[in-house]
Amino acid sequence: MKYLIVTGQSGAGKTACVRYLEDKGSFCMDNIPPMMLPKLIEAFNTTPTRYQMVTFAVDVRSGEFFDARAVSEMIRELDRLGNPIETIFMEASDETILDRYKETRREHPLMQEGLSLTQAIVEERTRLQPLRETANYVIDTTGVSSRAMKKLLEKNLGKITGGEPPIRAEVMSFGFKRGLPRQADLVVDVRFLPNPFYIDSLCRHSGLDEDVRQFVMGHPVTEEFMTRWKEMLRFLIPHYKEEGKHRLVIAVGCTGGAHRSVAIAEAIGAFLREMGLPTEINHRDLLLEQARWTTPVEDGQS
Repeated sequence: MKYLIVTGQSGAGKTACVRYLEDKGSFCMDNIPPMMLPKLIEAFNTTPTRYQMVTFAVDVRSGEFFDARAVSEMIRELDRLGNPIETIFMEASDETILDRYKETRREHPLMQEGLSLTQAIVEERTRLQPLRETANYVIDTTGVSSRAMKKLLEKNLGKITGGEPPIRAEVMSFGFKRGLPRQADLVVDVRFLPNPFYIDSLCRHSGLDEDVRQFVMGHPVTEEFMTRWKEMLRFLIPHYKEEGKHRLVIAVGCTGGAHRSVAIAEAIGAFLREMGLPTEINHRDLLLEQARWTTPVEDGQS
């Protein structure tokens, strides 16, 4: 088990760091009173869990329970007992923290002691110095926007989180007559492709069946479409990844969601897997359409 402690100045990006680590698969606990750390680590050591990394956020919000020097000594003792802990210390200039508090209009934790915001920032920096001196990673977020924070964290912490994971993709077929999927990032309308619904031998088969798949994929217009769409995905995915996107939902629609959209969704999903993206494929409206096939077929419903 890998243990991490996130600490540092209020307003320096600790919350962003914890969220980043959570996205990387860590079990995260925020605002932990330091005296609880040994018992929590003992619990994780003795309880089977799927997590390989646990993160504790520890800072001055604990009030009288927090003493930076005592926390540093506790970390050293836990390490000596065979529980290696790496400490991430987040900091920023007084001016940056002041600006962030003015923007969010929240109170600094030490203002509860009767200090002004400026005094609280200076006092906190002094109290935290013992933890800063022993930290494994000191990350300065001065002047870093929330948009750029993830890249900074990746640069500094990629070593312990295993680097940037691939985007996970979901390809979904659907029927326009039942509405657009709200979760879709990209919507592909394939109603321009030849429709197997109007062929008696195919209308009650789906895009999962080989005869329908061959019909849909066998037309020159489908071949050209797939070539262009693959080029578009090769272009888009690296840019989505650069912007920090972890999940991409591609919705492929035809009229009913049983024939063309299903065949194309399967083809796009296979292509994304070839690109190395973990990919799920699901067919939102297929079962609903198949249920209708026990009743007389209506025109234009595929």
